[in-house]
Amino acid sequence: MYFVPTYNEYLWHDCSKRIMTVNGAGSILTEPNIAKVQLGVVTQGRELRVAQQENAVIMNQVVTSLVEAGIYEENIQTVDFFITPQYDYVDGKQEFREFQVTHMIAVTIDNLNQTGNIIDTAVENGANRVSDIHFSLENAQPYYLQSLRFALDDASAKAQTTAETMQLRLDPAPVDIKEQFTSPNVRDSPQTLALPAVSIEPGQLTITAQVEVQFQFYS
Repeated sequence: MYFVPTYNEYLWHDCSKRIMTVNGAGSILTEPNIAKVQLGVVTQGRELRVAQQENAVIMNQVVTSLVEAGIYEENIQTVDFFITPQYDYVDGKQEFREFQVTHMIAVTIDNLNQTGNIIDTAVENGANRVSDIHFSLENAQPYYLQSLRFALDDASAKAQTTAETMQLRLDPAPVDIKEQFTSPNVRDSPQTLALPAVSIEPGQLTITAQVEVQFQFYS
């Protein structure tokens, strides 16, 4: 015989099945294998053409020295070039002083042990600006997937603990998973200047994954 549930039975079923939302996080520490640094040449002069020519000559010397030190040309890229007029203020009046020409390049170093030497080489050959030393991984995907597993396990454990504590019946199969990717972050990455060479300590990378997971539970 076919049984048709009553309205009250439908209402009880809908009210007894609810959604629990939990957040999970997982992370893994690893050592970087790539360094990226921005190096620049800044020149000044009252004549713009002279300042530009001087900048170009020095930058060519810097790039040549980096290639000779083992950096591939494709790992050297211009990231910024700008010209800024400089002024003095005398008796409340603005007076032109000179032009400042800045040329910045980004250098990718795949041998971290050479990071300090590469910076030294650039400075010795005319670079007078060093900034944005950044460490990363050539392929972070395997580490991120491991962090994602930890994040999902964390979310599942939180849901199970909540259900047990509140005396609820939990469906362990999630009904929805939202992945929230975060880029690798550098942890404890000191950069110290020592004579006669620059000493760079890359520290470690923290690869983090975060998820928002929904589970059904029953009262």
